[in-house]
Amino acid sequence: MSEASQGRKVVVVGAGWSGLGATYHLVKQGYDVTLLEAGAYPGGLVAGWKTPGGRSVEAGIHGFWYPYRNIFSLVDELGINPFTDWTRSSQYSPLGLEVESPIFQDLPRLPTPLGTFIYTKFQRLPLVDRLSALPLLYAVVDFDNSDEAWCRYDCVTARELFKQFGVSARLYKEAFEPMLLVGLFAPGEQCSAAATLGMLYYFILAHQPDFDVVWCRGTVGEKIFRPWVERIEKLGGKIYANRRVTDVITENNRATGVVCGEEVFDADAVIFAVGITGMKKIVAGSPSLRNRKEFREVSNLGGIDVLATRLWCDTPQESLRNRKINIPHPSNACFGFDKTTGWTFFDLNALHDEYRDEPLTVIEADFYHANQFLPLSDEEIISIVKGYLKTCIPEFAQANIIDSSVIRLHQAVSHFAPGSYRYLLPAQTSFDNIFMSGDWIVNRHGSWSQEKAYVTGLEAANLVISHFQTGNYANIIPVEADEPHIQTLREINKSVRDIAKLVLPDFWLP
Repeated sequence: MSEASQGRKVVVVGAGWSGLGATYHLVKQGYDVTLLEAGAYPGGLVAGWKTPGGRSVEAGIHGFWYPYRNIFSLVDELGINPFTDWTRSSQYSPLGLEVESPIFQDLPRLPTPLGTFIYTKFQRLPLVDRLSALPLLYAVVDFDNSDEAWCRYDCVTARELFKQFGVSARLYKEAFEPMLLVGLFAPGEQCSAAATLGMLYYFILAHQPDFDVVWCRGTVGEKIFRPWVERIEKLGGKIYANRRVTDVITENNRATGVVCGEEVFDADAVIFAVGITGMKKIVAGSPSLRNRKEFREVSNLGGIDVLATRLWCDTPQESLRNRKINIPHPSNACFGFDKTTGWTFFDLNALHDEYRDEPLTVIEADFYHANQFLPLSDEEIISIVKGYLKTCIPEFAQANIIDSSVIRLHQAVSHFAPGSYRYLLPAQTSFDNIFMSGDWIVNRHGSWSQEKAYVTGLEAANLVISHFQTGNYANIIPVEADEPHIQTLREINKSVRDIAKLVLPDFWLP
């Protein structure tokens, strides 16, 4: 702890992965940190809570993939054990089981992307369709997560990208678009090709084990955020829920305070750690922020609707001996049920400690890009979910729904639409002491989703430390290096591009 950092007041807005990450590191360095959360619980979208009947629910299930090196390091530091073992997964369509994925790290490691294609068990997709993905390897090599690469691919849709590189219609429909619907939460024609390449590479293609995943053994709020918050408060951090930020007080290009209704929190530095939708609301109500072009342009960004449902199902004993439905794998992705909506379902009896001995079958089913479902009543939604489930697992036809939960999340997750990159904010804003973090902030780390949110929180904390020149920087673990053959191909590709710039006229669109 640095004596020079004591008394420096930092206000962090948003108590998700990025906000808690920034707060935790700064309080360890002796900063006076106040964390403001608009909701009733710290945790943002991944905070869980109890129903009036005492049952645990949360805003969708979140996986923790093999390359989440910084989050796994945090969990070790906190001394907690919140995760399941590595799990297998399945993919279903209205025709039934389509794909089964192994635990990739248990199999002989092959050069990327061979292991992903060879070890994954496709039930119906012909080999010729899978082979049509090979030309796409050039785009994977060409997209190196640089600013130049983002600008080159961001204005192209994912669908156009796959069509341009000759991906078969069936491979796109049965493999790539389902990945987009549950990875970027939108259909291909609404996804940036740059975001698509970044997401696919990070989660699936960079290294064979990257698709391996563990799950929280309860809600993330209970298993991770609660002990994390307790640690932060023990170190002196102040966390306030139900504090919706309405303005930022600025003077001489510096923030001096954060306004929450009638309350004002003095600040020597401010870190925003909220999603796109929350940031748009803050900017709309803040004269000091909306006077800056960079913040006004956030209005060009959007979010995606998510629907999270949880079902407690009983089955007549004459139908199933132990009343529980046999679900082959705990996590399952589904496609083809709706043209523009992807969905997943999870066996919580297998994943969550509190349901392991539950006599009922407990299922979480989450829908992404769920626009058309949100206006429906809870009863209509649950009826649709049960119908979809019995298509995948026929035993659900005999199930009685004993209890259920429906959570509608409007504009809840970031939409990486074609052309959106130019409006994403960097961590360092035009204000001297206002910094940004979150999964939608521009950075070069290469991670995605929860890991990126946490990493950007650490990066924002490092910017505060750099600004005040006091404290130790957070150690951010980089993504695993590209495999040697990918590094070589990228070096060759870069050399060719550099030569082309010298020889060819610079008038083609990127």
